[in-house]
Amino acid sequence: MLKTRFTELFGVAHPIVQGGMQWVGYAELVSAVANAGALGFLTALTQPTPEALEKEIARTRSMTDKPFGVNLTILPTIKPVPYDEYRQVVIEAGIKIVETAGNNPAPHLPAFKAADIKVIHKCTSVRHAVKAQSIGVDAVSIDGFECAGHPGEDDVPGLILIPAAADKVAIPMIASGGFGDARGLVAALALGADGINMGTRFMATKEAPIHQKIKEAIVANDERSTNLIFRTLHNTARVAKNAVSDEVVAIEKRGATFEDVKALVAGQRGRHAIEDGDIDGGIWSAGMVQGLIHDIPSCEELVTRIVCEAEEIIRTRLGHLLAN
Repeated sequence: MLKTRFTELFGVAHPIVQGGMQWVGYAELVSAVANAGALGFLTALTQPTPEALEKEIARTRSMTDKPFGVNLTILPTIKPVPYDEYRQVVIEAGIKIVETAGNNPAPHLPAFKAADIKVIHKCTSVRHAVKAQSIGVDAVSIDGFECAGHPGEDDVPGLILIPAAADKVAIPMIASGGFGDARGLVAALALGADGINMGTRFMATKEAPIHQKIKEAIVANDERSTNLIFRTLHNTARVAKNAVSDEVVAIEKRGATFEDVKALVAGQRGRHAIEDGDIDGGIWSAGMVQGLIHDIPSCEELVTRIVCEAEEIIRTRLGHLLAN
């Protein structure tokens, strides 16, 4: 068993995290990840109301007695989001681990700390990780350019970003972006991280509550099967390469405002795509790690495989490199 500062601090068996994913982080997946000994996060804003989140937390608890958390992504939106109400639901439900992302979580930290909740903040740069540490989060998740979703605007890949952050951050750190197998876990630990976060890899599992055709597309895709959209709007997002994201990229190349692509990138359109299995139905997130995904196992099978193979790599392949 791999024991790190992360497993000790958060009380999980394995240094593997399933981070928050819009339209994916539901009870079925989170409970399966927890039962496998890793740390899963419900996605708060996938739930339409704070009351719905309360029910989803209860539903997850009916499926697992292991630790799990809630992701709260704090972003500016057209329609105001009652973040304080979602936060209160998390506190009153007795959740003890929260993953924050997006804007600075400082306004929410006093309430979380008062409730003895540990906070992991997701960052896309060393300076943001240092800032998160300074305001009192318990751990950071450092997100490299390879990741699905928003990689920030610095374009620094994990091979540089992870050790650069490890040099500046003293609290436990999770490596995110491009991770999907044992080799990635061993590499992350060698680079100074205390575990890995996987999103796209967990989408291609039996328990992920998305359409089988989307899972099969992830397996069929390779490391080139993503598009970077919103580059010209300085809000870069990495998504699966399909007809819709190709069109967005083409429009941006001609010069575009958000209004020019708004209908194409609508969240509900993307939600229906992954729920209905319409590969080209909308925008859906996927990372470059698709090139390392070749099957659709259960979460238990995936986590066990990664940990066992990582131990074998450390014990044999790397151990044999040491001269007697």
